[in-house]
Amino acid sequence: MATPAQWLAGARPRTLPAAVVPVAVGTGVAAAAGGWVWWRALLALVVALALQIGVNYANDHSDGVKGTDTDRVGPMRLVGSGAATASQVLKAAFGCFLAAAVAGLVLVIATRAWWLLAVGALCILAAWFYTGGSRPYGYRALGELSVFVFFGLVAVAGTTYVQVEHLSWLAVVASMPVGLLACALLVVNNLRDIITDTPAGKRTLAVLLGDQRTRALYIACLLLPYGVILGLTPVAPFTALVLLSGFLAIAPVKAVREGAIGPALIATLQQTGRLQLAFGLLFTLGLALS
Repeated sequence: MATPAQWLAGARPRTLPAAVVPVAVGTGVAAAAGGWVWWRALLALVVALALQIGVNYANDHSDGVKGTDTDRVGPMRLVGSGAATASQVLKAAFGCFLAAAVAGLVLVIATRAWWLLAVGALCILAAWFYTGGSRPYGYRALGELSVFVFFGLVAVAGTTYVQVEHLSWLAVVASMPVGLLACALLVVNNLRDIITDTPAGKRTLAVLLGDQRTRALYIACLLLPYGVILGLTPVAPFTALVLLSGFLAIAPVKAVREGAIGPALIATLQQTGRLQLAFGLLFTLGLALS
């Protein structure tokens, strides 16, 4: 039976900034509009974290059942390592999805925006079919697009909406750098796994692009967000605070440019998460001050 530490590792805590940052930035946009509501922001965070952990467990389950996680370069997997059964991990995934659904339902009732039920259902379906089902879209080079949409546009704009109860152009623009940094996490993860994903038949975007073009994509996902910030500063001047996080991009960009592979990219994944978190917190502060 898996230990609590193994369950925590299976939740992939290094990927959790992808859930925290869009909620923080969406709340920053709401604060800029003078309408942030702390308990709604907290519920949005519960939704985002539960979905992120749920998709991580679902991925662990699906890959474990298919036998594609037996030989890994990255951190341990619960099913692939034998620490937990596929059934246990599946229940954990569905438990997370249920928690997200309950928190989301409270927000729907509070805002009376019943169309959000469809958005929530779509989020859960996207989380499951990323690697679940007979034709997972994550292995058809669509993972990055899904991450950009759901952990960028949907998460940021959705967090803003449930607090101010209207859609804002600023929320849409703010979602772009957030989505790109979330994509960077997935790109570097898949770059690391090219060597094992290829023989396992996982056709991720990294597998299709190949090593060098995937490295270029990662660097673009890391640097383009700063271009968006420069474009925002004329209307939201304090967002320039985000530029202070730029020094955190140096190490991961250097590692990827110099050809880091395998276990070396685990450190790069961690550095990417730190950059994403710093970028998001400074962006949130800049938006609120603006």
